[in-house]
Amino acid sequence: MAVPKRKTSKSRRNKRRSHHRIVSANIIEDKKSGEFRLSHHIDLKTGLYNGKQILEPKK
Repeated sequence: MAVPKRKTSKSRRNKRRSHHRIVSANIIEDKKSGEFRLSHHIDLKTGLYNGKQILEPKK
């Protein structure tokens, strides 16, 4: 059975866990409509993406 030879220090343990954080969503305000949306996603209310009409806008 594998057993560690030495105790893992708090510093070494926390270095390993440095990437285990909750990442916040990348929410931006739309320039034209003022609505909040995720960046690099279609605005579902207007149907625009990168200034181009992709979907029919919701009514």
